Amino acid sequence: MTGRLRIAFVCLITTLACKPDTPADAAAPPAGRGAASPGTAGTKTAGRSGTSDSAAGSRGARAAAVITLAATDVTTVQPTTIEDVTAISGDLRPIETVSVRSRLEGDLDAVLVREGEVVQAGKLLARFQSSEQEGAQRSAEADRAAAKSDLANAQWNAEQSAQLFKAGAIAERDDKAAQQALVSTQARLAAADARVRTAALGLRDTRVLSPTAGVVDKRIVENGEHVARGAEMFSIVRNDVLELVAAMPSRDATTVRVGQAVRFVADGKAFTGRVARLSPTIDPVTRAVTVYVQIPNPSGALRGGTFATGQVITNTIKNVLAVPRDAVHQSQTYGQFVYRIDGKAIDVARVQTGVVDEHLGVIEVVDGLKADDRIVSGNVGSLGRGMLVTIVGEDTGRRGGRSGRRGAGTPR
Repeated sequence: MTGRLRIAFVCLITTLACKPDTPADAAAPPAGRGAASPGTAGTKTAGRSGTSDSAAGSRGARAAAVITLAATDVTTVQPTTIEDVTAISGDLRPIETVSVRSRLEGDLDAVLVREGEVVQAGKLLARFQSSEQEGAQRSAEADRAAAKSDLANAQWNAEQSAQLFKAGAIAERDDKAAQQALVSTQARLAAADARVRTAALGLRDTRVLSPTAGVVDKRIVENGEHVARGAEMFSIVRNDVLELVAAMPSRDATTVRVGQAVRFVADGKAFTGRVARLSPTIDPVTRAVTVYVQIPNPSGALRGGTFATGQVITNTIKNVLAVPRDAVHQSQTYGQFVYRIDGKAIDVARVQTGVVDEHLGVIEVVDGLKADDRIVSGNVGSLGRGMLVTIVGEDTGRRGGRSGRRGAGTPR
């Protein structure tokens, strides 16, 4: 062999010996998840012994990827209690809004409250000039006094006439006249009493009182203003209890019942209430049902017209397995699955899920996991089946005592 051929042959042998091995069937993660990146998968080693051309030998020489997790990235599955809820949203409004109107026509002598002022039932809001009503009441009382005096005389005359007629001293006609005079004076007294009551009502109506406890929402009149009968003067709202009026799809309303607890947020604050009423009909246009939720508001922290979002707690489910929502993944290959820690390795566990608890941020696992299983729940980057796992701060002996890691076969 010539010198040039010897040199070419030696270079060829050297090139083949130095060429790196390519993984042929590394453990592949489910669809949508990439293989572990170099930064999280540790250090892989590969090499050849001599000029071996066996693919199986090269795979056996490679080391599995390793990932280090914090304890907060791992969740141990335990039975718990979750809530099935139905979303709800709408505007808060006062439980009652009262319009205070004038019961008479006249000039206002004083207006004593302003908007935003808290009032109790019976609080004096305004006062009309009352000289006319006071005069009418005094006149009516005088007429009643005269009628009472006339009635006393008529009663005495009727009694005397009856005795005289019985004794035959007077004619029957005179006795009947005395009895008719008594009836007439009784009627005049009744009319006088009615006029006194009417005058008293008129005088009472010069004082405008609050019909309920609440807050003055609107003040429509001013001092000295002439007000017509029936004109609106004030608007008072009861805000010790607010009502959330919300529309929900009819299919969701089938699980809502009167008395169920409601948890909601308004103005960045959390409040609770209860379902007070349900509309008996479905809106033919929106196919929605109106739900009325009452919220105690004794401190007045909430205002009418505030928009609120919340959840009706339709069912409380006890002793179920639930995992963080972010721990459940989806792929075309496995469907829904979680990354389970099996011994010292990452495995893929197919799961069936149920109720989602939005408040706790967990989802029920109906099948695929058991109590005390450990799963990866943190955002730790790309994972794959068969990757070795190290948990920071975890006792090595305890982790080593678990069952050996699964192979890369079909997920459970």
